[in-house]
Amino acid sequence: MQNQNHSFKRRDFLKKTALSVGAFVGAPAFSLLGNYAQNAFPEEKKLGVALVGLGTYATTKLAPAFEHTTYCRLAGVVTGTPTKEKEWMDKYGIPKANVYNYENFDQIADNPDIDIVYVVLPNSMHGDYVIRAARAGKHVICEKPFDVSVKKAAAAVEACEKAGVLLQIGYRCRYDPYHQELMRIGREKPLGDIKLIRSEMSFYGVHGSNWRYTDRNLAGGGALMDVGIYAIQGARYATGMEPISVSANSFRTFPNKMDGMEETIVFTLEFPGDIAATLCSSYAARNDYIEVSAEQGNYGLKPSYGYAPAQGFIRNEKMDFPHYNQQAVQMDAFAKNILEGSPVIANGEMGVQDMRIIEAIYKSAKKGGKQVRV
Repeated sequence: MQNQNHSFKRRDFLKKTALSVGAFVGAPAFSLLGNYAQNAFPEEKKLGVALVGLGTYATTKLAPAFEHTTYCRLAGVVTGTPTKEKEWMDKYGIPKANVYNYENFDQIADNPDIDIVYVVLPNSMHGDYVIRAARAGKHVICEKPFDVSVKKAAAAVEACEKAGVLLQIGYRCRYDPYHQELMRIGREKPLGDIKLIRSEMSFYGVHGSNWRYTDRNLAGGGALMDVGIYAIQGARYATGMEPISVSANSFRTFPNKMDGMEETIVFTLEFPGDIAATLCSSYAARNDYIEVSAEQGNYGLKPSYGYAPAQGFIRNEKMDFPHYNQQAVQMDAFAKNILEGSPVIANGEMGVQDMRIIEAIYKSAKKGGKQVRV
C-alpha cells in the first residue's frame, strides 16, 4: 500500500507539472528537441524510462537519444545478460534498484522511479511484455511490429486500457517533420488527389546471424515484419486512409537462408478512391524511399525510413526542415501525452491495424498473389 500511495502522489505531481510546461507541450512533436529546451524542464520532473532488452537498437539508438530528450530520462534497464547490468549502470548512472531481469521484471511495479517501460525485445515477445508492464501500472512504448499476430497485439491493447496506462508503438517516423509534411500534403491536396504511391524499405541482411534472419519463431516473418512495415506505414499516413485489399508475392533467392521466412516481398495495397500503393521490402536489396504521384506532380522522401537524415522533394523543389533525433522526439512526445493526458499519435490500435494488414499480405502471398480483403 505504501508503494501504491507513492505512485498516486507521483501521478498527481505529474498532472500539476503539466500545467507549468504548457508553452512546450503545446508545440508540434518535432519541435520538442534542442538544447534550448533541455534546461527549461527540471531533471526531477522528467519521466523515468526503463529499456527492456539491451540489443543493438537500445544500445546504439535509444540510450544515446536520452542526451536529447526534454521530458524523459533513462532510469532503468531490463536484461537477461548479467554482464550488461554493470556496464549500463556504470555508463548511465543507473542505480542497482532500477536494474531487472526477465524473471523479476514484474517487481518493477514497486518502483516509483520508473514511469515508462520501453519494450525492445524480439517481435514475438512484444505483446507479452506490454501486458506485464501494463499490469505493473507502467505506461508502455513497444517497438514495431506490435507483435506477430493480431490476436496478441489486440490483447496487449486491452491490457493497457484495463490498467489505465498509455501505449505507444515505436513508429518514430510519424514524429519527424519530413514525414509529417507527407501527411500534410495528402490531407490538404495542394497537388490534387493522390493516384499512386511507390515505396520500398530494404537492406542487405540475408546473411546476417541476428534472430531477425534466423529464427522465425522470434521474428514472426522475414523482411515484411522488420522493414516492410515502414512502407505500410508510409502508405497509410501519406493517404490518411486505410487499405481495403492487398495482393502479394514473396521470393527467396537464397534457399538455405532465412529459416523459411520471406527474403523479399512485393505487395500492392488498394485504398479507397482507386489509389494503389506498390510496396516492397527485402533483405537482399538496398533501397529506402517513398514517392507519391498526385494529379499535378510528384513528391516524396529519399532516403525516407532509415537512420540517415530524410531528404524530401515536392515537384522539383527540395523540402527543408530541421533534422532531429527521431527516437528522442518520439519518446518526448509520449512523455508529453502522459503529462498532458493527451491522445497518443502512434497508439496501440494503429499497431493492431498494421498487424491486420500484414496478416492479409501473408495470406495473399500464400495464395500466389490472390487479392485479399484487409
